[in-house]
Amino acid sequence: MRRTPAPRQRGGSTTPASRWSRLSERCARTVRSRPFEIAIVVLIVANGVVLGLETFPHLGTAAGALRWLELSFRVAFVAEIVVRVLAHGRRPQDFFRHGWNIFDFVVTLAIFLPGLHGDPALLRVVRVARVLRLVRFSPGLRTIVAALWRSLPGVAGFLALAVVTLYVYGMAGWLIFADAYPEQYGDIGRSLLTLFVLLSLETLPDLMEQGMALSPWTLLYYVSYVVITVNLLLNILIAVIVNSMEEARRLEMTERLAPGYDEDGDGVPDEVDRIALTQRLDDLRAVIAELERELRIDREDGHARHGAAGRPSGR
Repeated sequence: MRRTPAPRQRGGSTTPASRWSRLSERCARTVRSRPFEIAIVVLIVANGVVLGLETFPHLGTAAGALRWLELSFRVAFVAEIVVRVLAHGRRPQDFFRHGWNIFDFVVTLAIFLPGLHGDPALLRVVRVARVLRLVRFSPGLRTIVAALWRSLPGVAGFLALAVVTLYVYGMAGWLIFADAYPEQYGDIGRSLLTLFVLLSLETLPDLMEQGMALSPWTLLYYVSYVVITVNLLLNILIAVIVNSMEEARRLEMTERLAPGYDEDGDGVPDEVDRIALTQRLDDLRAVIAELERELRIDREDGHARHGAAGRPSGR
């Protein structure tokens, strides 16, 4: 018994895998496109404006329009997340490999949690957090946020040192000024609060005047406090943050030069583009050097012929 061959697929038919691949490619091109980023930035800014307008007490008929706008923003942001997830093709889990993507996903979908609808204050906080998504579209802001994140261990050490220093000076202030000025130094809590406000240096003249009225030696207490806490500790904090910012900037530059990074979206990694540009510049320098050498030879030949023509024949 002969078997009938299975019918072949026509040339114009497409399999589900090919359709999925085309969809992911289109989503990837959309995500890399500049108009897409601009549209998302405009939506985030418009969402922030709507949140600001909702703070006014008497909106009248505009309240209904603002609610419809909020629903439109939800739909648009969810569609954005869907497109960005589909851009990863058969590996949608790669979307969650980046911290900013996780932040966008959580902030966008947290609005749909059932528990948030009963707490307007928490709901408004989640909606305000969507404005922070503007950070991911600005390289400078991303560098600053990354620097602050990387500086947390150093800042934690600084805070520990600052707390110890404030506590020591607070106890010293309680021992010196507790009887004379109980409102500022009556207990350790008031003493720490007074010294914390003194970090701004606004109350320094009044406190030094009170101390000088009690004893001239109190000047040593305030001067040492200002030098150690206000100048030394704050400069250490600034140095920690600046150092973290330099590290974050170098890390971002390293990622930009890493193979596979394609910021311009031309399908060629930026490292390959950089190498090709370097080769072209080297070729251009070689051509310019060859032209200069030929022009120099022509100029020397011209001077030689001109000198030979100007000499007497010697007859």
